[in-house]
Amino acid sequence: MVVITLQRNKCIGCNYCVELAPNQFQMSKKDGKSVLLHSEEKKGFFTLKSKDYEILEPCENASKACPVKIISVKNI
Repeated sequence: MVVITLQRNKCIGCNYCVELAPNQFQMSKKDGKSVLLHSEEKKGFFTLKSKDYEILEPCENASKACPVKIISVKNI
């Protein structure tokens, strides 16, 4: 299972995650911050659990490109 976590409140709106993983991320029109699609929020952390391993590589690339390191990707 692929687990992606986004600490949205620390997002600076650089848009790298959307460019590298557009099926999982989009930018909010309200505040210009990243949104992890289909995620659940708990205490400021947005988490997506998926059995679709095709999202692993794009999300790992987004995590590596994020200048504030707020995206975590785990393959469990």
